[in-house]
Amino acid sequence: MSTAPNVHPIIAEVTERISARSAETRTAYLERVAAAHEEGPVRRGLDCSNLAHGFAAMEGVDKAALRAARAPGVAIVSSYNDMLSAHQPMQEYPAMLKGSVRQAGGVAQFAGGVPAMCDGVTQGRPGMELSLFSREVIAMSTAIALSHDMFDAALLLGVCDKIVPGLLIGALSFGHLPAILVPAGPMNSGLPNKEKARVRQLYAEGKATREDLLDAEAASYHSAGTCTFYGTANSNQMVVEVMGLHLPGASFVQPNSPLRRVLTEEAGRRVVQLSRGEEYTPVSRVIDEKAVVNGVIALLATGGSTNHTMHLVAIAAAAGIQLTWDDFSDLSSVIPLLARVYPNGSADINHFHAAGGIQFLVGTLLDAGLLHEDVQTVAGPGLHRYRQEPILSEGELVWRDVPTRSLDEDVLRPVWRPFAADGGLRMVAGNLGRAVIKVSAVAPEHRIVQAPARVFTDQKSFKDAFEAGELDRDVVVVIRQQGPQANGMPELHGLTPALGVLMDRGHQVALLTDGRMSGASGKIPAAIQVTPEAAAGGPIARIADGDVVRLDAKAGTLDVLVGDEELARRELVDSPPSEASWTGTGRELFAALRRAVGPADQGASVFGSLTPEHFGAPAHTLTPVEVTQ
Repeated sequence: MSTAPNVHPIIAEVTERISARSAETRTAYLERVAAAHEEGPVRRGLDCSNLAHGFAAMEGVDKAALRAARAPGVAIVSSYNDMLSAHQPMQEYPAMLKGSVRQAGGVAQFAGGVPAMCDGVTQGRPGMELSLFSREVIAMSTAIALSHDMFDAALLLGVCDKIVPGLLIGALSFGHLPAILVPAGPMNSGLPNKEKARVRQLYAEGKATREDLLDAEAASYHSAGTCTFYGTANSNQMVVEVMGLHLPGASFVQPNSPLRRVLTEEAGRRVVQLSRGEEYTPVSRVIDEKAVVNGVIALLATGGSTNHTMHLVAIAAAAGIQLTWDDFSDLSSVIPLLARVYPNGSADINHFHAAGGIQFLVGTLLDAGLLHEDVQTVAGPGLHRYRQEPILSEGELVWRDVPTRSLDEDVLRPVWRPFAADGGLRMVAGNLGRAVIKVSAVAPEHRIVQAPARVFTDQKSFKDAFEAGELDRDVVVVIRQQGPQANGMPELHGLTPALGVLMDRGHQVALLTDGRMSGASGKIPAAIQVTPEAAAGGPIARIADGDVVRLDAKAGTLDVLVGDEELARRELVDSPPSEASWTGTGRELFAALRRAVGPADQGASVFGSLTPEHFGAPAHTLTPVEVTQ
């Protein structure tokens, strides 16, 4: 595939490598979605009874338009619920979108809702063990919503962790349809995240009361909108906008503002334009190898959530593209860190947006040859469109150029003056397998840790040992049996305050786990998503208390200092929850997903390994291609 002449050679090489690796699976995918495309409203092919069911509940001009089968049909798929602050504003979106789609000559129908759980509520609870699996449920729910052959385009309403990847994976199964992701925006800045973290740590030490802690949390998470720290929800918005799936500048406009309303309505008008004629732009054309690389670069340049080392792999796979952790690692070596947003700094996402936000970031990266410009987006050809920000001028939505300098270099910097020379995410590997570490918030003096291990298989046991004073020393805390096959790979944010206390006491401290930490590992060096996981017999399952573990984020190594033969001889002393014990909070309903899920470095997906046959190509004409190199 061709690349723009000014793209950095490493970015060009990685993109070419992905393209070559994916040639058969990508070709098979594109052939499948091309065969599904029909000129004009797809519902014209329905039998009369099928079509009548599709418009029976409609009224007025919308019903007449659906019956006549001339206007494009637009599916609205929403993750609205009013428990998630990030999704509560979406309650009003369907009515807005139906009006703007009608204005543009189409008919929008609410095609289906998808589940949306809040990781903030389920942290440390059994429900968190369903969180990662919910991505697959969302993808399948999206597919059900789009499966009626009534629709020529889709509007996908979602913000948070598994929800945006799930919506996109589902939509990519209908890759012949144009699709725009419609966000809600962050809540206003509340209690600074650094202060919230301080109170959490005081509570972990017994120096603050539960009421003190609840006051701090409620002052931080205080209104409708996305949480303002730079975790997976805001990383989602960053990544999908740079991949060209949002309208330019839509990610971080706050809810219930006039600009947010107009941007939401414009998404409805725009998706109708993309559904037909010369502007026809299916989502399969937007998500190609270059767009995937751009998404990885946006993540690295901002120190985004480690969850995307799985989500982006799974999204790419849904489009027939084989992305690996080696690709992340090689790109990270040349992508500078340009943003400091909590937990990587003191600013929140609103400060980042005010400093120039995604538009400044895209501009400085493009000028340095660190993004692919020659991509297709929902705004039109070329990523340069995402250098512009939306504003209201006399009530009309227009886009204008952003300043060519950052308005706050404590938060956002140009390529020529980065916070660090390479990306905020790194891969480490050694005799314990492979893992991901987010170093953007870890001080350089804490990026190499060598200390005795203390092994746990759940968060409660760790907390009990901490409170008993058993960990008041140099220690590598190992939390295993937390991978996708073990228990659904819950996030382990609850470990951070106690680990922070140990670090502040002057100890060498690191975390090693086959579980997840999202974007909130903060200052603690945390080697996470260890693959192979303990439940699959990975070497992490054989670490014993007292073994010396060395994590070197600078050299990219992760080892237990035990002979390989001795390590292999050791008997396994613990195991994942049994089928019988992994019950309650609905977990038993997800047992089939737990049995089917793949490893973290292949996206922790239940949808199987990538082969050309996976996308409908005849087995006798194409040879299966493995995901890993």
